Amino acid sequence: MATNITHHAGITRKERNDLRKQQGFTIWLTGLSASGKSTIAVELERQLLARGLHAYRLDGDNVRFGLNKDLGFSDADRTENIRRIAEVAKLFADSSAIAITSFISPFLADRATARQLHEVPTPNDETGLPFIEVYVDVDIKVAEERDPKGLYKKARAGIIKEFTGINSPYEAPENPEIRIKNDNNLKIEDAAKQIIDYLESKQLLKA
Repeated sequence: MATNITHHAGITRKERNDLRKQQGFTIWLTGLSASGKSTIAVELERQLLARGLHAYRLDGDNVRFGLNKDLGFSDADRTENIRRIAEVAKLFADSSAIAITSFISPFLADRATARQLHEVPTPNDETGLPFIEVYVDVDIKVAEERDPKGLYKKARAGIIKEFTGINSPYEAPENPEIRIKNDNNLKIEDAAKQIIDYLESKQLLKA
């Protein structure tokens, strides 16, 4: 752990929000592989940008090409993967942007850590940042039927080890802010609107 470091305070979050005319927060999509997290996140980002809001999507696969390319899929690496992305999401949110993450993030403890990280105020701000957990709920049978990457088939065949839902557990959220039952009849636009409706109800789309 680094020592002899000091946090350099800059402008306050309120000042930044006022200048950018929006407040920042994190929308954390979690669910099984092939649940539709990334597809919903892309549509949500599009709808928020169309409103003139600053939003950016952090995707599980994309992050592993760069920031987390040194991590595998052991329980310890999954935990570190989520810790790092939670830190990045908080930076985005603190910049008054809307951070949209789409990660399986299978463990309750890791998602709780991500939430707690957002709740801790930065040194020059009195409050933490909103953290909205979105559970994209799909039965594993439906996820396997979709299987666009062929990952479930490889896991069933023993080619992929430690695959969530097959030989590694997925711990479903107990009290998510939003639960999207993403069966085959739900339109992606409607899934994204469900999130936006929640944000509007909490007045999070205003500075």
